[in-house]
Amino acid sequence: MDKREMLDRLAANGDERLLLGRVWDKYEQCRRRNLPEGTGFLSPAEQAAAQRLLNALSVTEGYAFWGGYDGAQRRQLWFLPEWQEAPEEDAVRVVRASFYEEDALTHRDLLGSLMALGLTRETLGDILVFPRWADVLATAPAAELLLSDWTDAGRVRLHAAPLPLAQLTPPQEKTKEIRDTVSSLRLDAVCSTGFRMARGKAAALIESGRVQLNWRECTKPDRTVSEGDTVSARGFGKFELTEVGALTKKGRIPITVQCYK
Repeated sequence: MDKREMLDRLAANGDERLLLGRVWDKYEQCRRRNLPEGTGFLSPAEQAAAQRLLNALSVTEGYAFWGGYDGAQRRQLWFLPEWQEAPEEDAVRVVRASFYEEDALTHRDLLGSLMALGLTRETLGDILVFPRWADVLATAPAAELLLSDWTDAGRVRLHAAPLPLAQLTPPQEKTKEIRDTVSSLRLDAVCSTGFRMARGKAAALIESGRVQLNWRECTKPDRTVSEGDTVSARGFGKFELTEVGALTKKGRIPITVQCYK
């Protein structure tokens, strides 16, 4: 199978095809030049697509996803030569924007102000919001722009300063564990537990195209979910199916899901 055919097979749409093409080019450039090559920050869905490509190419080593801290949602993909074990320290920079009014800004407010500076989303990693400051992970060029030009978000004045990556303290992600039994591991049945809604409503949500299974859109309520899978839905958050138990005497399946608020 040639490059074009593989991209056509793996990509869900045109945008994903362009992404996979860029990732493949970075991989080949690293192998050819024996120098590190990295992408911009990728969303979880883009990371999953890139991983599918690497699996299809049988690439099992020589690369790393890195977003600045363990558990980062938006991460760069770095292809590393044999002489390098990890991405460079300055691959991800942190800018802390402090503001006076407590809880004055939301993630959306901050992202809007960053886009107004002309930055693209791939130059920005996670945006971590606290009561009186926000930490923005970014590429080195984007960080320099923030330090010089990022002075406000709407009507809120900001003071931007560099923060050493080692001093970054990510907020603790709030989770809730739910144990339940389901009649099957169909996506609609598991979503009924994970999103705490009636199964019929879960099926309608899936069919509307708002649900992703392992960061890929799934519109089939009867799709089977496996232990370790992640399910997300716009407006409802996400959960992970962390445990699947043995069939009970009543023919039901015990499951445990970890819900992220």
